[in-house]
Amino acid sequence: MNSRITMGLAGLLLVAAIIVGYWGLVLSRQSSPAAPPVSPAVVLATPSVMEHSVAQAQEQTRQPVVVLVRDVPPFTALTAADLALEQLRSAPAGSLNSLDQAIGRTPWRPLSAGTWLSQESFEAGGPLARMIHPDERALAVAVDEVVGAGGQLLPGDYVDVLLYLRQDQSNAQQSAQIVVPAMRVLGVGEQFGLTNDGKPATPAASPEEKLKQDQRRLAARTIVLAVPEQLLSRLMLATQAGTLRLAVRSNEEQRLAKYWAGEPDSAANLQTSNRQLFQFNQLALGEAPVNLPASSKQTTMPRRAIEVIRGNQVTQQTP
Repeated sequence: MNSRITMGLAGLLLVAAIIVGYWGLVLSRQSSPAAPPVSPAVVLATPSVMEHSVAQAQEQTRQPVVVLVRDVPPFTALTAADLALEQLRSAPAGSLNSLDQAIGRTPWRPLSAGTWLSQESFEAGGPLARMIHPDERALAVAVDEVVGAGGQLLPGDYVDVLLYLRQDQSNAQQSAQIVVPAMRVLGVGEQFGLTNDGKPATPAASPEEKLKQDQRRLAARTIVLAVPEQLLSRLMLATQAGTLRLAVRSNEEQRLAKYWAGEPDSAANLQTSNRQLFQFNQLALGEAPVNLPASSKQTTMPRRAIEVIRGNQVTQQTP
């Protein structure tokens, strides 16, 4: 077949296909109803509706919590003007959820604005009383930059108290010993840690005030220790007998919180501490014992006099 004839037939077929396609498109538009135009307002309103629904769902899950709107001094009854009811996503454990639960009640300590209230807000006791356990006592110890581990102590650290006794007229032999191990640091200067319920013992401060607190902590001259009740008098004697040092214990010792109580080994720890105390009589600045030969002990040991009472007469006799 001639090539010109072939090209002509191809052109006719192409034109015919275009015509048939156009005609089919026109027929399909006529058979289907026209779709309504989409309003731009509806398109824009859809995200806002979704956001409103999410906000309503979150509002339903919030819980009421009673908070202070201003600072309240101690021993002052609370009024409705001091309180507000805020909706929080997660209510703190033990928090009050009604204004009637707080109005008319009197706190025993100052409360700052923004504090959420609980039953403990109206219980007696300062920060230290709420940081120790029933078998502990809080005792302040004077420190300097050397005694206080270079000023790097923080509330929550555990320290061993070391005592050094110099040799002098009242102490015949110098000694160094661990007086009380594993004591918890409650506070350094004006900075305190957490109470037994996990709350800060002192209200949260602004960044500027926190910087000032850190500066005062580095220059602090006192620290407060949680001392086991059985060892309180020992530590008191140690503070007056010689030079103290505080040795910081590792944070990896995770069982130090129950070193003195709450564990079966606590009684054994107390007995071990008593056995390891070297020349405890030196804490009272008593005369150190002198090691004498066995043959000379009976001849040099003084005999104690016996008190004899006859009627109204008292005499001393040596056996």
